[in-house]
Parts: sequence; C-alpha cells; structure tokens
Amino acid sequence: MRYFAWAVAVLGLLAVSPVRAEAQVTSPVRLRQNSPNPFNPETTIPFVLSEELWEIDRPVVSLRIYNVLAQLVAIPVLQGTGEKFENIALDWNGTGEYEAYWDGKVLDTGREAASGVYVYQIIVNGRAAGSKKMTVIK
Repeated sequence: MRYFAWAVAVLGLLAVSPVRAEAQVTSPVRLRQNSPNPFNPETTIPFVLSEELWEIDRPVVSLRIYNVLAQLVAIPVLQGTGEKFENIALDWNGTGEYEAYWDGKVLDTGREAASGVYVYQIIVNGRAAGSKKMTVIK
C-alpha cells in the first residue's frame, strides 16, 4: 500500500507539473548590436523589420538613445537620408534591413556624449519593440 501511495503521489506531481514547451517565437522587429563598439563615439544601429509589418500599413518607427538615468540623450538619423528617426513611416526596401546613425552628440547641443553605458530603444507603431545597451568609451 505504501508503494502505491508513493507512486500515485509521484505520478500526480508529474501530471500537474507544467511542461515547458519551447515554441519558436519570432518577433517582427530584430534590433541588432551597434557597431563599432565601444571605442568610437559615432555608431550605426542596425535593425530588421519583417515584411508582415507592411501588411496593414507602413510601420511608423522611432529610435531613441537614453543614458542610465533614463534621460533622452539622442535621436539617431536614418542612414542614407539624414532624417531624424522620430516617427518615420518607413517604405519596404525589399529586405527589411535598416540602419540608424548616431554621431555621438547629445541631442540639440552639439556636445559629445560622455563615456558610459547607454540604452537604445526602437518603437514601432507606438509600442516599444526592443532595446539594447551600448558602451561609449573615449
């Protein structure tokens, strides 16, 4: 009887324990690591938007750089156009790969950003879609 109770308890635990399913979740936005990193204040930030984002309408994208105190430091520009990456409605370019460029300067001041850790965040259609950290060392 004791073994039966033990078996029931073990099987019962196995029956109610959560099974971890490894689902392949693919995000429509992939933010990549900036480069060069960290010894050059100028940097490019690559990201990929999947084609599904254009199924309804053109995605509206913003990219922002914050310091560790969550203060806005900069808004990079879209590589190739020089347009600030603030609420830009992007056109499909055939690959979905885009790059932003940051010259290492603080927003609207022209001074170089201090050495330290920064976080860059991409916002697509008004929702945060990813963030990464970067280090600037002078």
